[in-house]
Amino acid sequence: MGNLGKVIPVKLEEEMKTSYIDYAMSVIVTRALPDVRDGLKPVHRRILYAMQEAGMASNKPYKKSARIVGEVLGKYHPHGDTSVYETIVRMAQNFSYRYMLADGHGNFGSVDGDSAAAMRYTEVRMSKIAEIMLSDIDKDTVDFMPNYDESLKEPTVLPSKMPNLLVNGSAGIAVGMATNIPPHNLGEVIDGILMMIDNPDVTIAELMTAIKGPDFPTGGLIMGTEGIISAYTTGRGAVKMRACTHIEEKPNGKSRIIVTELPYQVNKARLVEKIAQLVRDKTIEGITGLNDESDRNGMSVVIDLRRDINPDVILNQLYRHTQLQDTFGVIMLALVDGHPRILTLTQILNYYIKHQESVVRRRTQFDLDKAKARAHILEGLTIALENLDAVISTIRNSRTADIAKESLTANYGLSDKQAQAILDLRLQRLTGLEQEKIEEEYKQVLQTIEELKDILADEQKILNIIKEELIEVKHKFNDKRRTQITQDLSEINLADLIAEEDIVVTMTHNNYVKRQPVAVYRSQKRGGRGVTGMGTKEEDFVENMIITSTHRKILFFTNRGRVYQLMGYEIPESGRTAKGTAVINLLPVEPGEKITAVIPIDTFDDHKYLFMTTKNGIIKKTVLSEYDTARKKTGLIALSLDDDDELIAVKLTDGDRQVILGTKKGYAISFKESDVRSMGRNTRGVKGISLRPDDAVIGMDNVHSGAEVLTVTQNGYGKRTPVTEYRRQTRGGKGIINIKVTAKTGEVIGIKVVRQDQEFMLITNEGIVIRSEINGISVISRNTQGVKLMKTEANDSVAAMAVFDSENDA
Repeated sequence: MGNLGKVIPVKLEEEMKTSYIDYAMSVIVTRALPDVRDGLKPVHRRILYAMQEAGMASNKPYKKSARIVGEVLGKYHPHGDTSVYETIVRMAQNFSYRYMLADGHGNFGSVDGDSAAAMRYTEVRMSKIAEIMLSDIDKDTVDFMPNYDESLKEPTVLPSKMPNLLVNGSAGIAVGMATNIPPHNLGEVIDGILMMIDNPDVTIAELMTAIKGPDFPTGGLIMGTEGIISAYTTGRGAVKMRACTHIEEKPNGKSRIIVTELPYQVNKARLVEKIAQLVRDKTIEGITGLNDESDRNGMSVVIDLRRDINPDVILNQLYRHTQLQDTFGVIMLALVDGHPRILTLTQILNYYIKHQESVVRRRTQFDLDKAKARAHILEGLTIALENLDAVISTIRNSRTADIAKESLTANYGLSDKQAQAILDLRLQRLTGLEQEKIEEEYKQVLQTIEELKDILADEQKILNIIKEELIEVKHKFNDKRRTQITQDLSEINLADLIAEEDIVVTMTHNNYVKRQPVAVYRSQKRGGRGVTGMGTKEEDFVENMIITSTHRKILFFTNRGRVYQLMGYEIPESGRTAKGTAVINLLPVEPGEKITAVIPIDTFDDHKYLFMTTKNGIIKKTVLSEYDTARKKTGLIALSLDDDDELIAVKLTDGDRQVILGTKKGYAISFKESDVRSMGRNTRGVKGISLRPDDAVIGMDNVHSGAEVLTVTQNGYGKRTPVTEYRRQTRGGKGIINIKVTAKTGEVIGIKVVRQDQEFMLITNEGIVIRSEINGISVISRNTQGVKLMKTEANDSVAAMAVFDSENDA
């Protein structure tokens, strides 16, 4: 038992607390955080110092990376070789460091996340800019401390003639804290320091006229200055970054997005993979090709798009879902006198200026001490030359060098060093010319001493030296800003990217949808042949047509009683003869489900209603706000339907209008909307009209005084009838005759309540469109068959109609 030694009882919680705090401080001070003066963590500092000691200068041949890793590990940094080599690799990557501190030769990785070759294959040396970080380190400009085994000395900080903390930035995770300082443009930072030297009370706003913001090695864009101002004034901020992209129009009418620069620290290969995943998951639709065409001349990621897709919309979706837009969370944390502090831009520049003052002062003192020592020697040599013969005689008559030294110090009042210098004097220095040189050197040294004393006595002169040296560094190493600072457009709504214009939205029987500007269709006289409005398959024809705007919401109701929502601009624009885009590419409609009603809205108002009608004459009224949901594209239940019924019409109303329903056999019923109480979304509704055999409701509209009812049939017949001819009835009745349906007219395809100052469009199953003025249509009574509005071919018939205000014409 006696051999176990003394056992000291310790409380576990106390030991844990003490040990963890020691560990935390060790990580904070000696591993993870940069010093505010040189912007380096210990490992970076040790690598650069070891490179200088090993003679790996920028003008010397490259040496194996393994060699410098061994030097650093063996002498200064007793940690893993991987951490040291990875640090060297980052210092040599032009996409990691704004100004590389290591000059690498070999494979040092790529922006795709490829790792560097093993250290035995790569070679490295100091970069030119790294050398100025160590400039004058041999002139006692910084403090040294013992290395880990106290066999060598290492610098506690580098002289750093370059403001490295801001220029190259720093990132590190310590214990309970982290730092993330973005890189900056060298010239801008130096201009900011010069501004602060000239005016110590300079404001952040004034500094930002020089230091505009971070300047990332990979370029890209910074969106807005809000995050930059926050970071500079408080030490924390979020800087929005975006890739540099441009849209290219191909000769075939298709577009492509080309990415040329990425946000800082974004892995290109992973980004391409993410975009491909979004396409596979149908999160983003319209991308047909994705290729990384980057080469030694620069980055180029090419994203090919479908012809009917708006590239600005796709680009905005990519910004939202991928790292084409990213955020750099700035935390300007650095060590100040060994303690971690969050710093403002002003404080960082101040500490750097103070460090440079210390470096210049210590270097000047070193040079002064050296000049004084030389002056002391030269004084001794001057005394010896003035008493040359006696001095030579004294030396010649001395038995040993020590005796000669003692004699010289005793006879001429020389110091030990002066006497030794005289003894070391070569005979050639005794010639007349050499004697003059010694005298001249002595004068110059005395002058240098005075100059150095003047510098030490005048702080302004020290600041002027700092300015001159910084200007020289800027002249040597400055380059153009790579990251462009632009307005923050990321909060702009998608709609803001799309020009607002009036559009025609058409929907075919087989659920193909497209939009076109209203102006595409010229106005024609009644009975005209029309123009081709949509190319359709033989078995397809147009069923719905509305006039709306690119910036309005559009509700799509299906025959199964569901409702979906899109913005006008989200419907792809197509040419006049194109059939459009399958709705299944835009909305998750089920097989067999088809769009039967399309209505535009501005906002989901509590005082507005959706009034619905089914094929079997069931009607329902629901407050519009019930359809306001985040599930815009996944769909909602609009109403419950019987098995043999379908939703055929929906109108936006104020809840107190008069409604008219029309049937395909030429009957109509008009009643007050207030006869129908408001119901929830998931309800069936009530009876609106009692149908005759083989009849079905084909249309519904709101009635207003002074208007007319426009009725159109399959074979292009139609008429206007004053609304006064439609007496108000009670809902659920059989209705009255609206139009005389014959074999010549064909069945009714639609009814609309119209005004004389409006226009109408008719479209046939074959996609032929006619546009004309309402007042060109005859006004005749209910029990007539109407007049010819549109000439139809033998195998064609009118499929749909739309009515709109003339002012919508662009």
